This record gives sequence, structure tokens and C-alpha cells, in this order.
Amino acid sequence: MNVYGINDIAELIRDNSYVGRGIVIGKSADGKSAVTAYFIMGRSRNSRNRIFVERDDALYTEPFDASLVEDPSLIIYAAERTYENNLIVTNGDQTDTIYEGLAEGKSFKTSLETRSFEPDSPNFTPRISGILTFSKKDFSYEMSILKSADAEGTACNRYTFSYTALPGLGHFIHTYVGDGSPLPTFQGEPERVKIGNDIDAFTNSLWDALNHDNRISLFVRYTDLATGKEEKRLINQNA
Repeated sequence: MNVYGINDIAELIRDNSYVGRGIVIGKSADGKSAVTAYFIMGRSRNSRNRIFVERDDALYTEPFDASLVEDPSLIIYAAERTYENNLIVTNGDQTDTIYEGLAEGKSFKTSLETRSFEPDSPNFTPRISGILTFSKKDFSYEMSILKSADAEGTACNRYTFSYTALPGLGHFIHTYVGDGSPLPTFQGEPERVKIGNDIDAFTNSLWDALNHDNRISLFVRYTDLATGKEEKRLINQNA
């Protein structure tokens, strides 16, 4: 087994009907761009009734049909926000927790120590988060997962991973291993995945590999490290 192997993200998820919500962070193969991707999936009508919307320099999940919303508490949030030279991406309202923590001088890790997994027994969905810190036309990044320590949700285990950005390499973390009841939680370190230079090729490959019945939305951002110019792609199943 090659522990330094890099996977094709499409191959990792193509036959998996439910990986839940996922974050990818890495650097393009040519070393020119910082790359982030965030996607959401859903099984229930409440979860599927969502779209991504860009507003006020942030990415939000919003209801597609407001009249159908049953419980907005865990499905409506800011998924991406920027604070100074940091780009934050998460699967819940801990985006705001990290933003506010940075504003108070706290670190990414310390900010998340106030949070736990989602209170959606029996799944206890993990909170997954990432942050890119830009400096001197390059960046480093961290990823986090907050997950239940047991099947009863009696305690929270917190894991933080720190990375140097390397050309062509990204890390992928998602909420679930696959479908089930209860849903099996993501295990181990973020998975190593290939990051190409073409935003459209990467976006289309990822979107096409997500289960067509359960995929909801995908947002991909390529940030030019020399100029700061951004290319973005947003896909909503409900369009």
C-alpha cells in the first residue's frame, strides 16, 4: 500500500450513494491556484429543498422553496466566508464561530473548541471545517472534524489537520462513509486527492460522480495566488 498515493476524487465517490457534505482544499497541479470545493447532498425533502447562493462576498445555503422548509436549524447557514487573509468553509453555522473567533484573535482550532457535532440523533453528523490562510502569494490550510465519541453522543472528539499546500494535491473530508441507518461517520484522516488546473474539468468530474438522486449543490473556487483573481463555479440541482 502506497500511503502517499493520490486518488481521483470521482473514483472515490462514484459508487457511494451518500457521502453527505464534503470539503476539498488543495493546490492546482501547476501551483498557480488555491482550490476549494464544497458540496451538499440530502435524502429527506427538507434537506433536498436547498440551493447555494452567493451574497455579500459569502456563500449561503438557502431554501429553494421557502414554503416547504420544516426545520432550518441545521440546513441553512453561511458555508464560506472570508476574514482578512483567510477563507473559511464549513458544513454548518460553525463558519460564523470561526469568523468571530478569528476576529477575537483566536486560532481556527481554538475557535472550534466551543462547538460539537450536530444534535441530530442517531446520526450525530460531524461538523467538518476548513480554512485557507494566504500569505506571500501562497497559502497553507487546516481541516477539522468534530465527531461523536460513541453511538450515544455522550462526548465529542475533535481532530485538526494542518497542511502545506503542494501542487496537484488536495485533501477531501466528508461527513459520512456511505448510506445507512444510522449514517456511518467519516473515519480517519482527510483523503488525498488530485487537483487539476482546469476548474471546469474538476467541477464537472466531481458533480457527475455525486449520486444523481442525492446531490443538491456544488461550489468550486480557484484563486490565483499571484493576482488574487477568483474563478467560481456554482451548480444547483434545483435550478
